Amino acid sequence: MDTMVINNREEFSQWAIERANAIIVVQGSALATAARSGDEAQLSSAANALGQTIVDTLLDAFDCLVDED
Repeated sequence: MDTMVINNREEFSQWAIERANAIIVVQGSALATAARSGDEAQLSSAANALGQTIVDTLLDAFDCLVDED
């Protein structure tokens, strides 16, 4: 993922929307495909991958917050 500088709330909101969309496209599609297959192991793996991606993204967001006060 490319590094970007976020200077205000609007840029942060745009980043969050774009990141959420990317997560849904990749991880959500994998989860839906796994659910459709009926393979419990594949479904569990896809669900865990989705959850981990969400956690990683939240940690990235919090790690990049800078208090300018």
